[in-house]
Amino acid sequence: MTQTIYDIPVQSIDGSPTTLAQFKGKVLLVVNVASKCGLTPQYEGLEKLYKDWHAKGLQILGFPANNFKGQEPGSDAEIASFCSLTYDVTFPMFSKISVVGADQHPLYHALTIAQPHATGDGPFRERLEGYGMTPNTAPEVLWNFEKFLVDAEGEVVGRFAPDVAADDPRLLAAVEAELAKAH
Repeated sequence: MTQTIYDIPVQSIDGSPTTLAQFKGKVLLVVNVASKCGLTPQYEGLEKLYKDWHAKGLQILGFPANNFKGQEPGSDAEIASFCSLTYDVTFPMFSKISVVGADQHPLYHALTIAQPHATGDGPFRERLEGYGMTPNTAPEVLWNFEKFLVDAEGEVVGRFAPDVAADDPRLLAAVEAELAKAH
């Protein structure tokens, strides 16, 4: 039997071992997050999207990662506190993982292989280059707040660049389409 994203071991932010199996049948938006990034205010939009669409079957899953310029230095407890106190995050958060490189978490390996290219990736890639950075090449995650859309069957059906915010029409249309299929 082929392993699905539902079988990959992860840890909730409190350190409890779990998998994504509890979210089978839901449309998932998997996001690598960071507390000290220029994009960190996206937590607000993600939380609004979660509150607006959770009852319709959308689950947002946050995976803190410290892969980009040390923008997520905190412990899981510090990250949980920051998310709760600063952005009133109520969607599920998980333990800090690596989303790129030799120590890339198996979940992110599966996501990036399934969906190697991100919608809207050009402008942010150019911005990183403008700062004198060499951006990761596909299929690697480009930066914090990259978003993977997973349908209710567990298939990765979309990927969105870090600066494609939660209220971006391209993201909303994709989420709506998957929610419509799921019901």
